[in-house]
Amino acid sequence: MTCGIKKPNKWLRIIIGVAIIIVGLYFDSYFALIGLIPIAFAISGYCPLCAIKATKNNN
Repeated sequence: MTCGIKKPNKWLRIIIGVAIIIVGLYFDSYFALIGLIPIAFAISGYCPLCAIKATKNNN
């Protein structure tokens, strides 16, 4: 079972990812790379936490 991300949630993930990247670049830190994770999940439309929740509900 695939778990999709709805449109408002995608935009929220992109905004949060961009904010993390901006803060990381402002402080000149590798922390900015962590911002790529929510952006990647928003673009792919896959949520790993949702998938874990779905497998727990199936058992």
